[in-house]
Formats: sequence, structure tokens, C-alpha cells
Amino acid sequence: MKQLLIGWCIVVSCCLTPAAVAQTYPSKPVRLIVPWTAGSGTDLMSRALAQKLGDAFGQQVVVDNRGGAGATIGTEAAAKSPPDGYTLYIGGSVSMAISPALYGKVGYDPVKDFAPVSLVSQFYNALSVHPSVPVKSVKELIVFARARPGELLMGSAGNGSTSHLAGELFKKLAGVNMTHVPYKGGGQLVVGVLSGESHLSFSPVSTALAHMKSGKLRTPGVSSTKRLATLPHLPTIAETLPGYEFGGWQGVLVPAGTPQEIVARLHAAILKAINTREFKDYLAREGSELVGSTSSEFAAFIRKEVSKNGELVRSAGIRAE
Repeated sequence: MKQLLIGWCIVVSCCLTPAAVAQTYPSKPVRLIVPWTAGSGTDLMSRALAQKLGDAFGQQVVVDNRGGAGATIGTEAAAKSPPDGYTLYIGGSVSMAISPALYGKVGYDPVKDFAPVSLVSQFYNALSVHPSVPVKSVKELIVFARARPGELLMGSAGNGSTSHLAGELFKKLAGVNMTHVPYKGGGQLVVGVLSGESHLSFSPVSTALAHMKSGKLRTPGVSSTKRLATLPHLPTIAETLPGYEFGGWQGVLVPAGTPQEIVARLHAAILKAINTREFKDYLAREGSELVGSTSSEFAAFIRKEVSKNGELVRSAGIRAE
């Protein structure tokens, strides 16, 4: 009888555990793994989000920077963390959709090893052209480039960077041949295009904006499918080149196997945090757009991004540096 009672208690406790855990979650500080170094764009966004989540939870959300190897080091660490809700991860286009194809073999599966919580934001690239190139529109650039195969130098922040892939997609859809010039990071890329060492780039909108306003660079278009709310006068590349779209993104994920009740609580807290005026203003200043997807929408989005970027990396023959 005693053994039967113990067994029954175990069954009941197992059934109640997920809900009970969710009600008391979090009961200790939460770690937020960021697969980039401190001071990067993703890091700054993550810290803004961590502060909001910490306020909502009444527990500290500690940012843990794990940069290196195309964001694969931090991503692998997150994938192998206990699925208990106390490790969150900021995933993005590079770590989840580009690096797995670029490196060939990484220590995680971007689809199977994570439970998506919410896609937080998306950001896009601006086609930035040095004034020495006599074009003022996407159409003029395509005509100019087709007449001079291989002559235009297309700078990027490095092999496999979002600026590189945005350019490769443009080359593919426009049917043009431009010579890729990889720099060691976004800072060197900006210097290279401003000096005229490279003729053009597909830099993040936040990077290109100041130089566009000063007239040091021309910006014929952006890589989004529709015009950005913050820059409604700027045409999209897709208005001239149908089907063109490329952008980076940032979202929150947890290790696969994390209780659904905890995922749901995290999702609610994240939506509340990112819909504050302070966070929206921060994204606007960075040239990013708020998303706030459901978990299932984010999962479908990741699968699409993995397929799209993997195909682009392979077709362009891109290799890690």
C-alpha cells in the first residue's frame, strides 16, 4: 500500500511539475548568451532587452558574450545548455542561417537544437555607392555594371557577412559581375567605400545613413521588400529588381526541450518588453524594425532562412576565411 501511494505521488508530481515550475519561474538569475563580442550591434540590443526582462521577472538577466568563429562558439554553448529556461540565446541570421553553411560543420543544428521564442527585430542593408560611380538609381547601376563586367569593386565586411551575401544575391538576380573585396569588419568596409577604394557596398542601413545624409555616399535603394517607415523616400531594390530581399534579424531562443510553459511565459515577457516606447525608439535609431512574432512563426522563419542562405552560400561558392 505504501509503495502504491509513493508511486501515485510520483505520477501526480510529474504531471504538475511543468505548470508549477512555470508559476515560480524564474526563481534565480537568467543567463542570456550573445554570440558576439561586447559593443557589437547585437550585444547592445541584447542588453536593452535584458534590462527590460530583468525588470519584468524581478530577477537579473545577465548578458554572457561568447563571440568568435562566425558566432558559432556562443551558439554551440547555448545549444548544449540545460533546457530549464535559465539560458536564453540571441540568435541571428549569421549564427543560425549563414555560418552552418559557411563552415560546413558546426556543433549545433539551428533547427533541431533550439526552441524559438520570438523573432524580435529585422534590419536591412542599404546599397551605398561612391560618388565616383556615375549612377543614381538601381536601374542605372545594373546597366553600368553589365557594361563593365568585373570592373566594379563590391566591398563587404568579410566572407559570409550579411553585406557579402546581400551583394551576391544582387549579382545573381541582376545578372551582373562585380568583384568582391572582403574587409576585416564593418569599420574597414566603411573606410574603404568612403575613400573610393571600393565602389559600393551593401551595408546596414544604420551604418550608411549618416554618410547618405552628408552626401559622401549615394544610396539608391534598400534591401527590404517595402520601404522603411523611417526612410519612406528611399526606394527598395525590389522596385527595380523584383524578388530581391535580404536582411539580418535577431530573436530569442532557448535550448530544445525547454518546457512549453516556460517558453510561453518568456514569449509574453519578451513581447511586453519590446513593445515599450524606449525599446521601439532604440530599434528605430539603429535602422531596425520591430517584429515580435509567435514561436511557431519564428520556427518557420528560421527554416526558410536556413534554406535560403545555405543555397546562396553554396551557389556563390563562399568559404569561411
